[in-house]
This record gives sequence, C-alpha cells and structure tokens, in this order.
Amino acid sequence: MSIEALIAQFGLPAVALGAGLEGETVVMTGGFIAHQGLLPLYGVMLAAAIGSFVADQFFFLLGRRFRAHRLVRKVTERPAFARVLSMLERYPTGFILAFRFLYGLRTISPIAIGTSAVPTHRFVLLNAAAAMIWGAVIAGIGYSFGEGVEMAFGHLRRFGHVALAIAALVAVATAVTLLVRGRLNRSMAAKD
Repeated sequence: MSIEALIAQFGLPAVALGAGLEGETVVMTGGFIAHQGLLPLYGVMLAAAIGSFVADQFFFLLGRRFRAHRLVRKVTERPAFARVLSMLERYPTGFILAFRFLYGLRTISPIAIGTSAVPTHRFVLLNAAAAMIWGAVIAGIGYSFGEGVEMAFGHLRRFGHVALAIAALVAVATAVTLLVRGRLNRSMAAKD
C-alpha cells in the first residue's frame, strides 16, 4: 500500500506513525493531502509533531538507559556518531533544535544525545519545540507544493493528478535531500 493510500485510509494516526518512522516524505504527503481538503492542515502539523517527538524520545531514552548494551554500542561505533557528538558538544541547544532537519542523522542523533550529559528535562523541552517547528515546516512544504501543482495543472479534483503530484513531491524531496546531504558532507570534509 502506498504512503498516500495509508494516509487517506487511516488519516492523522498514519501521519503521526509515519513521522516517527519515515519522516519527511510522509509529512509532506500529509500536507499535500491537507491541501486536497482530505485532512486538516493543523491536524497534519500536530500529528507530525507528536510522531516525531515520540520517536525521538524513544531513541533518546534508548541511548540513556541502554548505553552499555551491544546494540547501542554498535551505533556508537559508526562514523556519523562521532560527528553528531562533535556537533552536540559545540552547539548543544542548536543541535537539538536542528538535528531532525539534517539528513542521515535523524535516528542516530537522539541516541547520541541520550548517551551524553544533556539532562533529560532539557532534551524533552527542546525536542518538543523542535518537533512542533519541524511538523509545521514540513507539512507546510507539502501543502504549498499542493498549491503549486494546482496552479500548474489547474484546479485538481480530489483524486485527480494525485499520483503525478506525489511523484513530483517525492522527486523534489529527494533532490533537496541530496543537495543538503552533499553540502553537509562537503562541510564536514572541509572541517576534517
């Protein structure tokens, strides 16, 4: 079953679950579907924030509680983990607010923060704020993309052109992700 079909069938719970598991693609799709009038935009934003918050809290607590476990130690041995800790040590608040926007660091970052000295209450507050910002921004991008498709292809029927729009949305999201990833890798290589 496709992402858009899952969201259309299960609504906001699918957006919340997808935000925690899949991330941007699901939330952008939810924003696009909100533009179609099938879901409320603010509901998509809130569901995305809740799903992201819960997933990141889970990974934080995993790192905090099981830092000596072999599975967590395996994650800490990855090269990305060292980069995350380096950024966290330099800019703890900024990093906690921004990590969900950094491609490839979304799952490993809360685990790394959990193994660090960042107090739990501080992470909870910053994670909640960042999840709300992320949910609003990513769902807003999907909603705006729906407006752009509508302007380009005329007034869309509720289910007309949805496959084309979703494919284009995924293509744009992939292109942006690759661009950001390339810039991040170049900046990390320049620092080394």
